[in-house]
This record gives sequence, structure tokens and C-alpha cells, in this order.
Amino acid sequence: MSKTAASPIVTIDGPSGSGKGTISRAIARQLGWHLLDSGALYRLVALAGSAAGLAGEDVSAHADLARRMDAAFSVGPDGSERITLAGRDVTTAIRSEEAGQGASRVAAWPAVRRALLERQRAFAAPPGLVADGRDMGTVVFPGADLKIFLTATPRERALRRHKQLKDKGSDVSLAALSREIAERDLRDQTREVAPLKAAPDACLIDSTGLAVEAVVQRVVELGAARRLWS
Repeated sequence: MSKTAASPIVTIDGPSGSGKGTISRAIARQLGWHLLDSGALYRLVALAGSAAGLAGEDVSAHADLARRMDAAFSVGPDGSERITLAGRDVTTAIRSEEAGQGASRVAAWPAVRRALLERQRAFAAPPGLVADGRDMGTVVFPGADLKIFLTATPRERALRRHKQLKDKGSDVSLAALSREIAERDLRDQTREVAPLKAAPDACLIDSTGLAVEAVVQRVVELGAARRLWS
């Protein structure tokens, strides 16, 4: 999908805890555009593999799951996201740290990435798409109209994730979480296929110390400068 496509595309890439999911949802809601949470797809593959009892390194079986899994994304009456897998609500389950670690593992497999590529591109539809992930601007939508690479310091990202989990009642130590984020960063940045990196034409935004509203406003300004919206 490119700048010549009928539907404009904004990609927001970045490491875990950078705030890309929160910002992407806010932008999509404000514009009334579609939203692609690509990380959720990889989490679903990991979750489906675990539910099916697949061996952790069974790449071909996970790739097959990625192609045929019955997953659906919707918005609840209160505006919150709802994700189902084979008709079962897994909205909370896929946001666990275990699911996140599983997603990082399966995302390193080329066969799984290939299986999900067209599925991700199918999200592009009028009036527009906001795509959140790690390779949205480099691989999935290299011709996107606006590419954002969102980052923050490792400590800030660990603190954000720690607060999210504490608010959900999960008892996790900040030190352990910091180690897990560092390990995930290393896997994402060094994998052979579609490693986490900023596209050459991406706009870098460091969200350290910034409120969500400030980051959203910056993205809105960048899009307006490109006349993607008024």
C-alpha cells in the first residue's frame, strides 16, 4: 500500500512500552479511521499455539495457525477494544506479559510473518488506516503517507508497563519487567527478518516525559502538514 492508494495510511512503530498502542488508538478514534494493532495478531498466534498444545519451536504449525486462525477485532459499547479467538474473548489474555513474550518469539519466524502479511495489509480501507507495530513503516506499508517512530527511555517504558500491570491487579516487580523489556528489545532489533528499526523517512518522536495528549497533537500536526486531514 502506498501514497497512491485510495486510503491514506499512517504507521506508528516503536519498541514495547513506547506508547504506540495508546497513541494509535487515540489517533484512529479522533479521525474515525480503521486501526491495525499488529502486535495483537502475533500475540494471538502465540496464544492459539499455546491453546493447541504446539511445541514452542514448531514454526510450520504456528505459521499455519497464523493463516487460518479465527480472530476478530471489535469495539465494545464503552469504546473499549474487544478481541476474540475462535469466538472466545481474549482481550485481557493477550495483554499479559506471557503473551507479549510469546509474540516476540513467534514474530522472529519468517514463515509466521509471511502468513500474516496479507492479513495485515487487508486492514487498509477507506477512510484511512492507523497501523501500530514494529515493521509497519518498513515492511507492511513501506509507502505509508506518514510514518512515525515512537520511542522512550528504557526506564520510562518499564515504569509505564509496570503501572499498567499494577492497575490490572498483576503483581510484577519493576526489576523483572525491566529485564524482560531489555530482552524483548534485543530480540526485536536483531531478528533476521523485519527487525525493529525506524524507516529512513519516519518522523521520530521521543515520548519520554510527555503526556498522551502532547504526542497525539504532534502526530496530528504532522498529518495536517501533509494534508492527510485538516
